[in-house]
Amino acid sequence: MNETAKISKPERHFLPADFKVDTWEALQPYFEDLKNRKIESKATLEAWLKDMSELEAVISEDASWRQINMTCDTTNKAYEDAFTYFCMEIEPKMKPYFFDLNKKLLDNPYTQELDKGQYFPYLRSVDNAIKLYREENIPIQAELSVLAQQYGAISGKMSIEMDGNEYTLQQAAKFLQKPDRELREKVFRKVAERRLQDKDELNTLFDKLLAGRQQVAKNAGFDNYRDYKFRELARFDYTPEDCFAFQDAVREHIVPLQRMLVEHRKQKLALDVMRPWDTDAEPAGTEPLHPFETGKELSDKSIEVFKDLRPYFGQCLEIMMDMQRLDLESRKGKAPGGYNCPLAETGVPFIFMNAAGTIGDVITMMHEGGHAVHSFLSHDLPLSAFKEYPMEIAELASMSMELFSMEHWDVFFKDKKELQRAKLEEMERIISVLPWIATIDKFQHWLYTNPGHTVAQREEQWISILNEFSTGITDWSGFEEYRKNFWQKQLHLFEVPFYYIEYGIAQLGAIAMWRQYRNNKQEALNNYMNALGLGYTKTLKELYAAAGIKFDFSPAYIKELGTFVKGALDEVMGQ
Repeated sequence: MNETAKISKPERHFLPADFKVDTWEALQPYFEDLKNRKIESKATLEAWLKDMSELEAVISEDASWRQINMTCDTTNKAYEDAFTYFCMEIEPKMKPYFFDLNKKLLDNPYTQELDKGQYFPYLRSVDNAIKLYREENIPIQAELSVLAQQYGAISGKMSIEMDGNEYTLQQAAKFLQKPDRELREKVFRKVAERRLQDKDELNTLFDKLLAGRQQVAKNAGFDNYRDYKFRELARFDYTPEDCFAFQDAVREHIVPLQRMLVEHRKQKLALDVMRPWDTDAEPAGTEPLHPFETGKELSDKSIEVFKDLRPYFGQCLEIMMDMQRLDLESRKGKAPGGYNCPLAETGVPFIFMNAAGTIGDVITMMHEGGHAVHSFLSHDLPLSAFKEYPMEIAELASMSMELFSMEHWDVFFKDKKELQRAKLEEMERIISVLPWIATIDKFQHWLYTNPGHTVAQREEQWISILNEFSTGITDWSGFEEYRKNFWQKQLHLFEVPFYYIEYGIAQLGAIAMWRQYRNNKQEALNNYMNALGLGYTKTLKELYAAAGIKFDFSPAYIKELGTFVKGALDEVMGQ
């Protein structure tokens, strides 16, 4: 197993070394070459695939940088224009070529001679893409890409004023952990009021996205966008019915654990009534955890944690820092959220987040760092397509890293009691995120199987689903309007529809990885690296098996893993 995180940009053989994606006219000759080239042997087919892979990697990295630049500075018109140009003028012209190239690959007799063990997931995805392709969807999908990015621009402008200082909503969240209840309420009210200012604009944007997505599905011969999206996301290993079973199991086995934790916090705060500004709070005399001050301190300490866990992991982050591929601190004009963006040609990814000095930021960094390690481990696979792994394994990489790394969080928390609190917060997050995932997933199923619904119907359904997965302990009176629009804070609904159940599947997998790690650390880390190094050359079930766990989110399995987490939680709470 490779234990040194060396990574290098491969030498180009098909495109000139200095080629940049500026115009479609400059790109088109390379597509024409691939489309018209004769493939008369297995060797020429493999050479053709490598050239197509190189072209895909160059284009993918260029598109990624356009998006990275725009999220780092949503106020920069040039960045927005560059992204929009790619979506409207380059990507639509590539799609018919990729359709032709996919057909050429599947129609070629030498494709049958390729290694089935390695190529099966790729060829299955190619076949799926061909079946879904509709030329009339190209301009609609281009418009949808541009529309989806408006969410970041709208959200990036949101801020509140406190004591003469301006804070992004991400920065303001740290006040909600303070012991001062009056301060928490004041901040919560300001955030709620600020979000509600844009609720109509976000509803209008979402209605446009819904209409466009439904049209794409209809053009492809589907009754609704849910069924289309399941196919487009290549969900070969599970169905909508499996998602419903996941939702039911979370409601039955996980929500009671969450209720126990909320009650515990309510008692710790000595409250008669729990309000929305109390859910993350600490009792009087206990300041919120403050693990770092600056983005530089966060990256330095994260490298130390990763090195302690396994030197390879720390080397990955060191390389990223040296190449300036970390943008960690929150600031006005920066899009919300956090992500790790793989960069297909150079192989060294980019981590983006909005750190404000909280324990949540540490968890986000561990999470995105896990994604980054995945990028490093899969970089040497011979084709770009082999690195297009599904989100269910990508999120397993990130969520497992959160749990593995906990053992070394003393780098951030020198005080044992603070370390205990940090671990408890992570375990609380594991439990609370599953009901939220079930909420968002069930909401998406409703949204896209009920096209043409009104805003009022959407709000009513959202509240119904939200209540189904809520503990019922927190009193939201006076904030009914805010709660009806609470879904708008979830960027996935706007930008990456139906990408959310993957978090639930992967969270279960990560709990299973953590259980394996607690039994045998080195074996678990070896399995983790082996599975991630396979990219997408195996099916999801095979990748999970390589990691030493089951691809399973049945009620019985969820109950089993919930019992394990409850035991780990009791250990920490008893310390």
